[in-house]
Amino acid sequence: MSIVAGYLMFGVDLGLDYTLRNVILGSAVLGLVGGVLGCFAVLRRQSLVGDALAHAALPGVCLAFMLTGAKGTFGLMVGAAISGWIGTLALLAIVRGSRIKEDAALGVVLSVFFGVGILLLTRIQRTGDAAQSGLDRFLFGQAATLVERDVQLMAVLSAVVLAIVWLLFKEFKLLSFDPDFAAAVGFAPTPLTVLLTTLIVVAVVIGLQTVGVVLMVALLIAPASAARQWTNRLGRMLALAGLFGALSGVVGAVLSARISRLPTGPTIVLAATAIVAVSVLFAPERGVLWAGIRQWRHRRRLQVAALLRDLADRAGATGRVDAPALAAGGDLRALRRRGWVGAGPDSAWVLTPTGETEVRRARRQEAVWKRYLGRQMNLPPEAIHHGVMEMERVLPDDTLRLLEAELAREEAAEAIPRRPGTVVVDPGTEAAR
Repeated sequence: MSIVAGYLMFGVDLGLDYTLRNVILGSAVLGLVGGVLGCFAVLRRQSLVGDALAHAALPGVCLAFMLTGAKGTFGLMVGAAISGWIGTLALLAIVRGSRIKEDAALGVVLSVFFGVGILLLTRIQRTGDAAQSGLDRFLFGQAATLVERDVQLMAVLSAVVLAIVWLLFKEFKLLSFDPDFAAAVGFAPTPLTVLLTTLIVVAVVIGLQTVGVVLMVALLIAPASAARQWTNRLGRMLALAGLFGALSGVVGAVLSARISRLPTGPTIVLAATAIVAVSVLFAPERGVLWAGIRQWRHRRRLQVAALLRDLADRAGATGRVDAPALAAGGDLRALRRRGWVGAGPDSAWVLTPTGETEVRRARRQEAVWKRYLGRQMNLPPEAIHHGVMEMERVLPDDTLRLLEAELAREEAAEAIPRRPGTVVVDPGTEAAR
């Protein structure tokens, strides 16, 4: 509460008007909590859970209005939460009590609850009650209707949700990556699943007024998907997803305020989508751009290594080869930059000591690989035909050491003499029996 009040005072100092302050803070809070909880949905391959629960909340909004006749945010949130939670229980009951798969169960819950919600909303609109005006904002959101009381309620609910995630971080982590192991060490997966889904329901309820039922799933999935591109650690993923979600909310709110007739909810979603696009392209570990650069470098390294091997084979015992024998001047220059070859007399190329060492390493690599494959497939090494480029793909130095150790253990086992009187049965004879 004090953080919200401090921000509101800070917004006054910046000259932001009342509505814009509320929209920015409400959108940031929504992006933060949505990004954090969306990480668990993404990791559990349940990205559509948020979509189903968002649609399941609509009947609760309509029923809460029909029972109370008021459009107070708290009452509508309670109705949406109850309806969404019932949708959660229905989803779990369908998955566990029938042969319907989870994706089909999500479709059933989404369509049935949303259909009921549309019917109730239509009935409310036909009553002619003036109080129902603006109730359809829960479909697509209307962030401009946020008031300070709404923002404070959103902040309190978000703080509770984030506190629960922090307290049960270990349990949720086990549930996301290995629920069977979680059950084996004493954690009950079903109550944890219900609790985690309930927290997602709360996040959906928080976002209904800002982005609406239809777009809420984007605020759950987009920040988490973007954060996943940057890290392999869950803690960092949660922090990045919360940051990306809050940033999306702030950027979308500011753009919609600065550009006339630009709706806030879709703008927030587009901002989150832009962050996903940047992450997919430029993230160091998983980004498409860096992956392409790594693949290009790998192919280039294989080409250069193959050329070095070819050069060594052509040089033979003399250690030199004429340049015209290899029509690859650019690659030869690459070998020279690496210090593997040098210019000899009469326009010839000669292997340097470093190049000879590299050739011996490649030949040793190939010999070990052929020997290992021969043992695995019961074939002589000369029957294994793979070039040096294939060897380079599968035999980094650490793998080479593992294969050599495995071969050494097999040879040591074969060298152990058997006890006197041991009968050796030929596998082919035994199979014929």
